[in-house]
Amino acid sequence: MNQTEALRMTLSDVAALAQVQRPVVSMWRKRSAGSAHPFPKPVALNGRLELFDSGHIAAWLTDTGRGNNREAANDVAAFTRMPGMTADGTRGNTFETLTALLTLKAITGNALTQLTREELLDAADECDPDDTFLYSEMEAAGTSLVASAAFTDRLVDSAYNVAGAFEHLLAARFRDGLKEYSATALTDSAVGLVAAAVVELAATLGGNSVFADSTRGGSDLLLGVAHATGEAAPVTFMTADDDGASGRLVRRRLRVHGVDCGQIHLDPSGEFAVQGPVVHVAQYPSPGESGMDGAQILAAVEQLLLQMDDQQRAVIIGPARVLCDPLTDGSSRGLRAELLRIGRVRAIVRLPQGLLRAKPREAQALWVMGPSFSDVPIAERWTMVADLSTQDLTEDVKQDLVSDIVASMGNGATVRAHSFRFARLVQTRHLLVSRKSLVPAPPHRSADMPNGAEAALRVEELARLLQSSDSPALHILPTGTTMNTQTATVQELISAGTLMHIKGNRVVEADLNPQKGTQALGPAELIDPHNAPHRYIGLLDLAANYPSSRLTQPGDVVFCTSPRPAATVDTHGGSVVIFPAKILRVDAADPDGLSPFVVAFDINSISSTDKAWRRWRLRRVPEAQRRKLGDAHARLQHEQQQARERLGQLHEVATLITDGVASGSLTLIDPSSNLAEPQTKGTQ
Repeated sequence: MNQTEALRMTLSDVAALAQVQRPVVSMWRKRSAGSAHPFPKPVALNGRLELFDSGHIAAWLTDTGRGNNREAANDVAAFTRMPGMTADGTRGNTFETLTALLTLKAITGNALTQLTREELLDAADECDPDDTFLYSEMEAAGTSLVASAAFTDRLVDSAYNVAGAFEHLLAARFRDGLKEYSATALTDSAVGLVAAAVVELAATLGGNSVFADSTRGGSDLLLGVAHATGEAAPVTFMTADDDGASGRLVRRRLRVHGVDCGQIHLDPSGEFAVQGPVVHVAQYPSPGESGMDGAQILAAVEQLLLQMDDQQRAVIIGPARVLCDPLTDGSSRGLRAELLRIGRVRAIVRLPQGLLRAKPREAQALWVMGPSFSDVPIAERWTMVADLSTQDLTEDVKQDLVSDIVASMGNGATVRAHSFRFARLVQTRHLLVSRKSLVPAPPHRSADMPNGAEAALRVEELARLLQSSDSPALHILPTGTTMNTQTATVQELISAGTLMHIKGNRVVEADLNPQKGTQALGPAELIDPHNAPHRYIGLLDLAANYPSSRLTQPGDVVFCTSPRPAATVDTHGGSVVIFPAKILRVDAADPDGLSPFVVAFDINSISSTDKAWRRWRLRRVPEAQRRKLGDAHARLQHEQQQARERLGQLHEVATLITDGVASGSLTLIDPSSNLAEPQTKGTQ
């Protein structure tokens, strides 16, 4: 590595340095081409990616006054690309070297620029005599160590402190393709949630808090816990004695942030032992074992569970497909059931998608473990479950979830005394035999839904207000009781044959017209059914250009997931559904309580962030009421359409008389005298 290469940057880096949007830099480059200060030319290519000399960029920003960062010249090193070549031109472990040098600088508090390679290694040996976190990384740098040390000092100056520079390098792991360190990285929101839960659980144990992470390389969570605890009370951190790159990075990162930690001895089999009141924190797959499959994740959780006692607590985060979703593999399903049977899994929480940076569509889940309550018969034990898959992890959501989690650690009386916001208590025996999700979505309920008597009175009141010769007659009675709503996921209903999923047709927009043919239904028509422009396609054109296309049948539910879930019932059928919209068709011969109108209503009530349509839960209606409800909906939809047509006619009348009177082409008369008011000059 040499100093020149260490200070290169891309156009995206320039935008970040100048505190502007990326397109602004391209505009600067284009418009300044013929000026006295043209944008610097690239000095190298990384594939198709242009690299610019950071010194040239800093000078250009200073000379032209461009951007919103007046300290760009001082901050430039923090926005440069991490160097990747050694002095002899071979690829080096630059990330490990730079993080080791930053750790050395944090420990010694001294500048590194003036030190020789031998002096740097001597200092590393003094700080790390057992070579547990930094000596090997510096020794492996070879002859480039001195240049790397100079770059380290400059990086710290740009980032204002060593911890900031270290985190800057970690942030760069995503753009620099360091998969070992980025494949399992969690978002700040996920880390904050886990850390908050861990700290609150530690507070219930009393005494000095001890936090342990026995996984290979889980630094994000431990650092989040360190930040959440602050400096108010002494705490102890423990990490695995893993000598892999991720494990050593954990120890460097914690030292840079001023956190000392002990070590947990891991046997080759994964067994370990930690004594006394401890809160364990873990992520699976862990950074040091990012290739773990479902069986390996459950085996690792088993090791953690088996070494725990009633003094200890644990919060683990991992893929929802392993921790709570249905498992297709029989051995994994059996192992998960055995873990639940131990009785230490006090809470299971399904989290939303987007918490794993490398796999934003993979949902995560929490297992929170605590005392087993061995005095409670197995048949009477409970587990708290919560589904947050459609929730944004805002501060109030995280606080209330943590409150629910802490309450789940208590005995039966404590649990009954707590008002849960998200959680429900489920008999553990039901989880053991279930082949469905361990965390079913909460039952659907319309906002502020009144009870039966209140609903009946309100319907009667509205019927009187809307009374006309064409109004549908609704005869209803309150039942006096509220039954548990029978629900099932879309996937369960499809698997049972009650629902059929039919994909939309891929139709070229140019083949659609606004006037004639069969109606086309796509996301636009579903999101804004009354204002979206009508689209049609001729049946002959459809048959000729799209021979495999399918039309809807009466009662089909047409739905979409983006930009938000929306659905409608095609009561007449014969429409063309345009992809990405889809069709759900209820089996007319065996509807199993499904009503197309209820299906559409449930979809329209789903959170705008919930795109996992196969997990949507749909309500069933008693068979005796299903047909009557469908007839009532059909009549109400007909009257709604008539009301919309009347509203349009009233709007047209208002427009005509306004324009007519203003232009003088119409005259309003007094109905009692049939005399028109005289025109004024204002109409001329």
